[in-house]
Amino acid sequence: MALRIERDGERGVALVVLDRPTRLNAIDLETAGELGSLWRELRYDESVRAVVLTGAGTRAFCTGIDRGVEVPQPPSPYAVDDPLLRIGPKANDLWKPVIAAVEGMACGGAFYLLGEAEFVVASREATFFDPHTTYGMVSAYEAIAMAQRMPFGEVARMALMGTAERVSAERAFAIGLVSEVTEPGGAVAAALRAAAVIAGYPTEAVQGTVRAVWSAKEAARTQAMAQAPALISLGNLPPDRQAELFGARGGGGEPRVR
Repeated sequence: MALRIERDGERGVALVVLDRPTRLNAIDLETAGELGSLWRELRYDESVRAVVLTGAGTRAFCTGIDRGVEVPQPPSPYAVDDPLLRIGPKANDLWKPVIAAVEGMACGGAFYLLGEAEFVVASREATFFDPHTTYGMVSAYEAIAMAQRMPFGEVARMALMGTAERVSAERAFAIGLVSEVTEPGGAVAAALRAAAVIAGYPTEAVQGTVRAVWSAKEAARTQAMAQAPALISLGNLPPDRQAELFGARGGGGEPRVR
């Protein structure tokens, strides 16, 4: 199993852990399937009223799709299969509040998960970045997800700068991506405290509020995501060229953290 789940029935909170620390909690096809199944399961679990999502260890929350995964694609420029599109709670019709707790790196496909959390708590040592352009890929779904949470210029800068720059937890807090910054190792505890407060409120009021908040931006998000497959088909380099760029990534020196 690539996921761990701990249920606290007394407080009504579940802790979901991406449990692939040796792979920086990158998501393979098995993990993607487990996430979708878990969110759908939690829809029916009345003992869980709020969820905290994190990654095992302190090096990374999640680093997106596992580079070792091969995703078969249909032989058409008009269709792109993306296994990460169904890993988030909202994509699986779960409208219980989800809080993300970030330690270490959160990058690339991690934004599919952060983009569907209600809010984000991060350790002071957390960093956020989007490597797509560096490796010849279009940042489409990731940039769209972050555009719902960050000012336009900040999203554009992060998506375009690729691996050359990382957004610190303090900067993420200043621009609204992160709602609370903790000391190193404290993100999960802080998120669990917030989740317990929310889980203690009447369920119908909480879930109705979640739906209301999402409805405020859902139309724009849906329209933007509809454009993503064509942009990816047109703009992505062939996989072998992406792999070549990925292998040469060490030549650029240490990324700047801001």
